[in-house]
Amino acid sequence: MTGIADGRVVVVTGAGRGLGRAHALAFAAEGAKVVVNDLGVGLDGVPGADSPAGRVADEIRAAGAEAVAHGGDIATDAGAASLVASALETYGRLDTLVNNAGFLRDRMLVNLDEDDWDAVLRVHLKGHFLTLKHAAAHWRAEAKAGRAPRARVVNTSSGAGLLGSVGQGNYSAAKAGIVALTLVAAAELGRYGVQVNAIAPAARTRMTERTFAEAMAAPDAGFDAMAPENVSPLVVWLGSPGSAGVTGRVFEAEGGRITVMEGWRPGPTADKGARWSPAEAGEAALKLLAEAGAPGAVYGAD
Repeated sequence: MTGIADGRVVVVTGAGRGLGRAHALAFAAEGAKVVVNDLGVGLDGVPGADSPAGRVADEIRAAGAEAVAHGGDIATDAGAASLVASALETYGRLDTLVNNAGFLRDRMLVNLDEDDWDAVLRVHLKGHFLTLKHAAAHWRAEAKAGRAPRARVVNTSSGAGLLGSVGQGNYSAAKAGIVALTLVAAAELGRYGVQVNAIAPAARTRMTERTFAEAMAAPDAGFDAMAPENVSPLVVWLGSPGSAGVTGRVFEAEGGRITVMEGWRPGPTADKGARWSPAEAGEAALKLLAEAGAPGAVYGAD
């Protein structure tokens, strides 16, 4: 089995279902050896009794590719370290890390408990950080030993992290943090041969089934735009040697559409050359706002 990821060892977190499963299968179809990570939790992050990671690994092996399951908690230091170790011990190398794991605990801000805030930030943002940290430590050691890697990291943000989403303050904050983490990691790790990018996918998963209810109710007869498999080709390319030179970027992916997202950039500006009074600052701000483009709408806002 050959393809653009031929011979690469790829770790995918949250790969037991939805987008993660689609990514794992797509990498395997392109010749990669896949470490399938999934804790096997429900939508609220509570562990279940089954092992979705094992089922996906079996599915990959049945198709003639190589895979191993990992059921550790990547939002703990030990779990993230064991995930990287699983790739190295099983296949002797690690080439690509796809951070995908996450879950939801949606509440309006006034009803959002501290535990719900902490749980979502822990899995989405801390889970990205810890796996990235341990993978990067391995790649840095390889580079210092003269074995420069062609390593790739694909992080998973969201439109909620780019524009905000009503009722998802915890999720939006975590996904926005992932974008910033991606930019920092790309800047820090490039010297070691590591490229780091992020995607903001829109697809049908357990997490989004209510959001995309209308689109799922009447899919196009010839093309299911909300299928998670539509996102995976971009992820596989970003995780392959073919993406050489692409780093520190954020892509939206939905159906057959790919968009390069452009983040915060300086817009209209005014400089008095001295300290403003509050009234002057307000007058200047209003003039600048009149020259600026309108911000994107927050998802779910009236």
